[in-house]
Amino acid sequence: MRDDNQPLLVCESLSKSYGRLLACNNVSFELYPGEVLAIVGESGSGKSTLLQMLSTQLTPSRGRVSYRMRDGVTRDLATLGEAERRFLFRTDWGFVHQDPANGLRMAVSAGANVGERLMAVGWNHYGRIRDTASSWLERVEISTDRIDDAPKTYSGGMRQRLQIARNLVTEPRLVFMDEPTGGLDVSVQARLLDLVRGLVAELGLAVIIVTHDLAVARLLSHRVMVMKGGEVIETGLTDQVLDDPHEPYTQLLVSSILPA
Repeated sequence: MRDDNQPLLVCESLSKSYGRLLACNNVSFELYPGEVLAIVGESGSGKSTLLQMLSTQLTPSRGRVSYRMRDGVTRDLATLGEAERRFLFRTDWGFVHQDPANGLRMAVSAGANVGERLMAVGWNHYGRIRDTASSWLERVEISTDRIDDAPKTYSGGMRQRLQIARNLVTEPRLVFMDEPTGGLDVSVQARLLDLVRGLVAELGLAVIIVTHDLAVARLLSHRVMVMKGGEVIETGLTDQVLDDPHEPYTQLLVSSILPA
């Protein structure tokens, strides 16, 4: 983690309700530059709802999320206009979807998928854009001779790696990941996780990752939040929580998912 004592993102008493259904209740935490936070729990625990609120894709019923911009000013994300929000997603933020089809343009080339994000931040030299896209394909272990092929011709693992390249090419400070290894074969998952772990460390990224897989949390994250019924029931350093869980629900998760 970077040596920075100012939080990058602050979540305060965040809640989301749908009528009487409370999907997320009173969640608070701080995320620091270079820190990887895993939000874990079973389906329906509220972790995906929380991620959508943190990334401004869902409006909270209560609470707020603040983000420290590159100029050092901390902004309440609810006050951002649509243009400011889009700019954040093009520059400072990335979002890696579980289904790469939601994060890629499937009918255009791999190079165009990466280059499009560069153009969105003002790049206009074709040769430089293509060279950078080619370099990023290499970094995510995609052969550069596939640069002109559309993602629809790629395997699931290749699509996910391309989505990662598209998100990281503009050097964001914060990346949201929603079950990034979901639906992939075990061997493909392992390769992808090794890649992500290396890039996160190399680039000093702050990451919020939602996963039901505690092995993913252990490999990637510094800190873990365990959710159940829309509430955070346990949080702490990853190894501490997974090796010595205090809450019965966390103990059950660890014993049922991770080998003894």
